Amino acid sequence: MKKDILRSLPSVDGLLQEEHIQALILVYGRESVTHTTRHILSDLRESILGDESAAAELSPSTIERILKGIENHLKIKYIPSLRKAVNATGVILHTGLGRAVLPPEAVEAVNDVITGYCSLAVDIESGRRGHRDIHLENLLCELTGAEAATVVNNNAAATMLILNTLAQGKEVILSRGQLVEIGGSFRMPDVMAASGAVLREVGTTNKTHLKDYAAAIHEETGALMRAHHSNYRILGFFSEPGIKDLAELAHRHNLPLIDDLGSGALVDLQAFGLENEPLVRESLKDGADVICFSGDKLIGGPQAGIIVGRRDIIKRIRKNPLSRAFRTGKMTIAAMEATLKLFLRPDQLTERHPVYRMFAESLPALNRRALRLRRRLRATVPEGVDISVIDGRSQIGSGSAPVETLPTRLLRIFSETETPDNLAGKLRSCSPPVFCRVQKDSLLFDMRTIHPKEDAVILQALTDVLN
Repeated sequence: MKKDILRSLPSVDGLLQEEHIQALILVYGRESVTHTTRHILSDLRESILGDESAAAELSPSTIERILKGIENHLKIKYIPSLRKAVNATGVILHTGLGRAVLPPEAVEAVNDVITGYCSLAVDIESGRRGHRDIHLENLLCELTGAEAATVVNNNAAATMLILNTLAQGKEVILSRGQLVEIGGSFRMPDVMAASGAVLREVGTTNKTHLKDYAAAIHEETGALMRAHHSNYRILGFFSEPGIKDLAELAHRHNLPLIDDLGSGALVDLQAFGLENEPLVRESLKDGADVICFSGDKLIGGPQAGIIVGRRDIIKRIRKNPLSRAFRTGKMTIAAMEATLKLFLRPDQLTERHPVYRMFAESLPALNRRALRLRRRLRATVPEGVDISVIDGRSQIGSGSAPVETLPTRLLRIFSETETPDNLAGKLRSCSPPVFCRVQKDSLLFDMRTIHPKEDAVILQALTDVLN
């Protein structure tokens, strides 16, 4: 019986002659359509071998299902895996959703350099080959007070590059309270080992004194280092030396002081009701010799690792063979230059920078948008769906200001007929996909991370899913 069913299946060549398949070939190409057809037929044969009832007999509807299966498979295959999404989670710098939303100026700058050639590593005045840092160095020096600067592809690379340049084969003294793990595989002891430097832990988790650093210095010491706590805080009985004291000690022994600031704030966050993150300019002023920080966290630009500091140290870093492996491309540089220029006018950040607009969004404004969405949804959703607006807290995200949150307003959706996990899955299947919070029996949509222009997208997605 199974053999008869298998023999009755159409051949690949036979299906390729179908008018519907010929149309698909014009769109997707013969090779791709042929491969997909073989795949669909193979799956069907396996299904028949496993369950005779899977295809009791070949019929016109079976052929139609095969043709439709080929078409659907091709459509799914060619949908971009990386695509625009709506962030309703309330995490402003959401690592999974691409961290910072780029300012319009940065998007425009990227579009400008990708439509043809660009002056990536050529000096326009002389026409000679130059260094790609020329596009960012002067800006970074003006914003931070540094003598020189360079940019690599992320802050993990920046940390690795600094350690490898300044302390390969030598000890780097670091407090035990700063042996951070950020993300899946970025653990400070592992990065230190991979760079070729030797970790010398001092102090305890909650208390490290300047004398602990002083006692650890000897002829094999290559540098002193501070690593920002980033995604956690130690509260209570806690103390560690400041940059000024560490710098004085390091310089007394002719050693460089490395400051890994993580998020890298260029402006005071207290203006937005957040705790103050260490400012890059203040760290340099207090004596740090070289500092690294992220470009896609509190700066709100593309993924990058920024290194600023003494001119002689930056020069050595540029000459390190690893700097080529870690360097950035034209799109990152274009977006970063446009983003950094916004910080030349900090008084306009909330108007021109999406991240700082979200920081500054007022509670009444968020409430008005949430109530408007609730009113419109109530006219479209079926009975058994409860829609309300409640208080909530938004997170900064990505290890920036980890214990700080901002008050917000949440649109809460409860359905009597569907689980929140099922509804959340359907929302992620929308175009564009919508990501929200699942909390207990409800879905929560944080208005702070939803751009006002996306309110209509949320309305349409929820209307479709709930109906």
